[in-house]
Amino acid sequence: MITDARVPLTHQQPCSTAYEQMLEKVRYEGAYPTRERAEEAVRVVLTGLGRQLTGDERVDLARCLPLEAARVLTAQIPDTRPLTGWNFLKDLATRSGASLATTRWDTGAVFTAVTAHAGPDLTSRILHQLPTDWALLFGQAEITPAT
Repeated sequence: MITDARVPLTHQQPCSTAYEQMLEKVRYEGAYPTRERAEEAVRVVLTGLGRQLTGDERVDLARCLPLEAARVLTAQIPDTRPLTGWNFLKDLATRSGASLATTRWDTGAVFTAVTAHAGPDLTSRILHQLPTDWALLFGQAEITPAT
């Protein structure tokens, strides 16, 4: 469950089943010892992704994700220029205080779950919106423009 430090735990709403399943997928993919660690990875990575996606892809992804995850994604104001995949990882590592290796691991685990929710067509549209090296973050070969 995404927690708000200002709200006592006894007053927080339970997570949806879809979000619980997403967290379990991330926990499995990332081999995290706890659900809380998986949820932290989801929060950090989706916050970063929310700063990168715009337009229909952003709206469509939010529709595919469980409500709790969609709120994290859409709470961010998109940057005016998308970061390269490498700069995205560096930005997340800096903001979270984690190492680049941990950030890359978290990103892969979360994007595996995101891809499962989005499906191949939306994932492809998302990757075409972002710089080519993002495909690697989603566990796919880099997309190169046809010449």
